[in-house]
Amino acid sequence: MELRITEIFHSLQGEARSVGLPTVFVRLTGCPLRCQYCDTAYAFSGGEVLPLEEILSRIDQFGCPRVCVTGGEPLAQPQCIGLLDSLCEKGFEVSLETSGAISIAGVNERVSRVVDIKTPDSGEVHRNDWSNMEYLTAHDQIKFVLCSRLDYDWARMRMDEHQLGDRVSDVLLSPSYGQLDPLTLANWILEDRLPARLQIQLHKLLWQDAPGH
Repeated sequence: MELRITEIFHSLQGEARSVGLPTVFVRLTGCPLRCQYCDTAYAFSGGEVLPLEEILSRIDQFGCPRVCVTGGEPLAQPQCIGLLDSLCEKGFEVSLETSGAISIAGVNERVSRVVDIKTPDSGEVHRNDWSNMEYLTAHDQIKFVLCSRLDYDWARMRMDEHQLGDRVSDVLLSPSYGQLDPLTLANWILEDRLPARLQIQLHKLLWQDAPGH
């Protein structure tokens, strides 16, 4: 089994439930979406084709129990499923960052699936695969990247419609970097008593836009 990899690196998790914890990131190459705020366009193409054994060996070298498989859109490579299964079998705590545009049905339920539901201002709202909602478990997480009040109100309605607060461990509301003021979003969440977590990207605060973090 081979996968095309943009980078494998060790850093602090900047998002989601394990924010702040040392994590090995495996960034797969390629993505069928073009969100207007994307900060990983360098992963759209290129990369290095590596056998599964080499990927696992590089991960092992960091001596870290947590692995995050990300992209691009990692599920755009069908072999991603086998990588996730192998990581689970080796005993890693595994998370998957996925756009929500591709089915998560085949993803090992031991993986915490962080599903990024695309909002209207992303430019890719039409790509959401809503059948993914039926596969969510209490081990999974939902993320909305918000650019405006329109996005926030839209996300709030989707939370109600799919009862997301009861179905996943965390609903993460993330202000698009440079487009929505985090304090403004914090106040909206408090005013509406929304059962969601404000997510500010820790890696952006620490390393700005430097790749490999």
